[in-house]
Amino acid sequence: MIAAVRSVAGGRAVRARRLVDAVLLAYPRAPADRPRELRRFLTGLPGTPPTAVRRATIRHRIAAPTRVVKMRWGAPGIGDLTELAAFLGVDGDALDWFADRREINRQARDEKLRHFRYAWLAHRLIEAPKPRLRALQRQLLDQILSAVPVHDRVHGFVPGRGAHTFARTHAGNAVLVSMDLRAFFSSITAARIYGLFHGIGYPEPVAHALTALTTTRTPAHVLRDAPDPHLAALLRQPHLPQGAPTSPALANLCAFRLDRRLNGLADRFDLTYARYADDLAFSGTLSNRRIDRLVTLAGQIVHDEGFQIHPRKTRIRRRSQRQSLTGLVVNDCPAVPREDYDRLRAILHNAAAHGLAAANRDGHPDFAAHLAGRVAWMSHHHPSRAAKLNHLLEQARSTP
Repeated sequence: MIAAVRSVAGGRAVRARRLVDAVLLAYPRAPADRPRELRRFLTGLPGTPPTAVRRATIRHRIAAPTRVVKMRWGAPGIGDLTELAAFLGVDGDALDWFADRREINRQARDEKLRHFRYAWLAHRLIEAPKPRLRALQRQLLDQILSAVPVHDRVHGFVPGRGAHTFARTHAGNAVLVSMDLRAFFSSITAARIYGLFHGIGYPEPVAHALTALTTTRTPAHVLRDAPDPHLAALLRQPHLPQGAPTSPALANLCAFRLDRRLNGLADRFDLTYARYADDLAFSGTLSNRRIDRLVTLAGQIVHDEGFQIHPRKTRIRRRSQRQSLTGLVVNDCPAVPREDYDRLRAILHNAAAHGLAAANRDGHPDFAAHLAGRVAWMSHHHPSRAAKLNHLLEQARSTP
């Protein structure tokens, strides 16, 4: 190692030995996956001026590809960018294009050169990747992110869990406290995504490329329609795009520490905690004074973890009031509100009497499939509702 240091930068053997000793002490195992970290370590050594390494005369460069040192959770090992391109089934130029390192997507005026399509919906921006980038992201989701466990209190975008399991967690409790995270996806920066991929075990260049493939910066012309300056500032920086298939899984993984701390807070108050995407919920038995304390402490934890509570969406509901989560009433067994059930039953009656086309007032392209989906949602864990609604749906399908 001393000879290698001297061959690269020259200098006295004593200086080279001092650097080697420091590196061996700090890194018992060769940091083959962290060349940039090693550089920062060397420039930060006591007695080393910050620019010493940059000013050193490089006599000769030792080119060595990065490699995996240790992978976690059984994710596939990818040692360098060549291996990443092969893993994704693209060549190096295509990898660089989709990673958009030169920010062509953000600056291009021609729609064909952009990787995303944009649509404003109320107070959020949908950034939907085009088919080729979406296919690469789905491959990352299926083969890498699916191997990493999420917190057991997370119900959104997790196989086997969903809105009903989230609601069931809080059903039948005396008090329900619900909060909403403001700009959940946009608040997660590229730096956090890089830390996640690097923590899984990917070398620095691979982690940077994976981050570039799964984050974006919103073009200036799109930001002109932003509903508020706070959201525009978040979207201007590299962030998770709401609309990419990888974003929900990455958001859940980046919020792991948030979930762990909020679950610990719930334990202190003898409450139950769960999260569905950007919806936080606590339930149990609480006095007014303890509710105020809970909301304050939860807000502090959320802020510490890089998120924000939406100031107008904190709700406190007791058993005497309607307690609802993700569109389900949870005072007893989770169920769709009665008025929604009655509205769907009326639509099905109309379709059974006059046909699907006559009842399709909103112009759904496949109205039968739309109704079947609504029936499934309304009927979940409610056999009596399921029997009535499915009978009406079959009548509607058979009506000419």
